[in-house]
Parts: sequence; C-alpha cells; structure tokens
Amino acid sequence: MIMKYTNITTVKNFIIVGFPGLPPEYNGLVSFILFLVFVAIVFGNIFILAIIISERTLHKPTYLVFFHLAMTDILFGTVTLPKIIARYWWNDMLSSFGACFAQMYFVHSLGAIHSLILLMMALDRFVAIWFPFQYPNLFTNKAVSIACSLCWVLTFIRMMGIVLHASTLPYCDLNTIMQCYCDHVSVTNLGCGENVAYVKWVAFANAMITLLVPLTFIIFSYFSIIISVLKMSLKERHHKVLSTCAPQIFVTCLYYLPRCFIYLTNNLGFKFSIDARVIITMIYSLIPAAVNPVIYCFKTMEIKKALMQRFMNRKISITLK
Repeated sequence: MIMKYTNITTVKNFIIVGFPGLPPEYNGLVSFILFLVFVAIVFGNIFILAIIISERTLHKPTYLVFFHLAMTDILFGTVTLPKIIARYWWNDMLSSFGACFAQMYFVHSLGAIHSLILLMMALDRFVAIWFPFQYPNLFTNKAVSIACSLCWVLTFIRMMGIVLHASTLPYCDLNTIMQCYCDHVSVTNLGCGENVAYVKWVAFANAMITLLVPLTFIIFSYFSIIISVLKMSLKERHHKVLSTCAPQIFVTCLYYLPRCFIYLTNNLGFKFSIDARVIITMIYSLIPAAVNPVIYCFKTMEIKKALMQRFMNRKISITLK
C-alpha cells in the first residue's frame, strides 16, 4: 500500500527518541551521564569565563577568542542537553513543532559560530607568529571583539534563512526523530512533498561552506606555523610557540575530525547503524565543550599562571589570618 501525502503539515509535535537501541533499564544511567556532561560543560566554561573576566593579565585578544568559544559551548549544552535528559528521566519525548525548529536554529547557529571562532583562533596565532610586529596593531581587543560579534550576528541571520526554508516543507504523519535533539537532517527527513531534496541540498551546501572554508584556512594557518617553528633556532622559542598553539590545535581537532569523518563516510557510501550515528554525533557535539576548559587550564601557560597566582595569594592571606 502506497502512503499518500497531502502536502499539508499535520504534525504538531515531534517525538525525540534519543538513543534508539537503548534498553529501558539503562535510561537512568544514560540520563545521569548526560547530566554530568551538562554540569561539566556549564560550570567548566563558566569557570573559564570568570577567570578571563577577573584576571586583567588575560584581557588580551587571544583570551577574548577563548571567551567567545566558551560562550558557544555553554549555550550549545544548554540548548541540547536538558531536553534529552528530561526524555530519559521523565520519559518526556514530545517537542512541539515550534520548539523543535527553535532548537534546530540554535544548534546549527552555535555550531557555525563555533567554527568561525576556531577560525579566529587560528588567525590570531598565524598573525602572531608570522607578523609579530604588526600583531599589536591588527589584533587589538576592540578589533577581536568586533570580529567575534560579527561572527555571532551574521551567523544568526544566515541560519534564520536555512531554518525558515526547512519550515516551509509540509510535514505529514511522520514525526519520530531518531536523534537526541532536533537537527536539520533528522527533521527534514520527515518532510514530504517535492521540495525536500532541494531544501536538503541547500542546507548541505551551506554546511559544507560553514565547515570547509574555516577548516581550509585553519589547516593552512597551523601548517605555516609549524614551518615557521622549524625555521627557528632557539629551543625555548620552539617550546613557547608550540605550547601556545597546542591547545588551539587540540580543540580544533576535537571539533572538526569527527565531523569530517561523518561527511566522508557518507559520501564514500559507508553506512552506520542509527545508534552508531547518534553516538558519534553526541560525541563530536558535546565532548569538545566538556573538555575545552580542562585544555585551557592545563595547556595554556598564562591561564595556569593566573590560577597559580590566585592560589598562592589566597594561601598567603589565609596564613596571615
């Protein structure tokens, strides 16, 4: 029997399945793990924001970029995790049509902003290494603040078009999302009518630009930095440059490698089970946001010094009392 679609949206709510193959007896454990990840993302990145705001020595362009990166991590975790935690704690699987599209909008907007902030991070290091004398004039706090703000504003405007385009599709009968949150692919797969393929193609082209344009420059930037380091003669300069760039490179790899893996395997014809795809998506969406604060604290020399100085000052004040 062939299902006939009316090309009129009849869906009022979407059902968020989460991890499709998960046995019910593990719901409590999964919700607890997701809650711990949520706490780690929110409090870890708030900790980074507080350090950058309170320490005058960190009021520099590099740490302003870190500030914006931490903001995207907090907001992304807040947009995605509470709903999926509620699904496993209270079996709250329903998401209204408007709420689902709002979540989709913020998920893709914040992902694109994160990509642009990583581009800013790579550009910051590229100019600092290759043009050290021009760096103080080019990368001022004001210039970085304006550039990062434009990343937010322009991306929110651009993603509005992508999400509104998806919302023009009729959604007939199918409303089960095999994912932990509403994303463009999962939602438009439920669309009906003649324009579904076109809407998907537009979104895919936009995603490729969002992913590959920053990634291309980031690869070029860090490759040129490595070449610059190899030309240096002093070992301490080698160590200083690499220790400065290592956190940014690690954060960038955490963000891009799993995404590139998914896109490449899709285009090469490899197929994953739905559960594997959901797990990989959650890993590349949430793990970087959870571990970034640890990377900043233990791999960034100036943040470590600021933390140690605060600890020593507190220790001295307690001793004097």
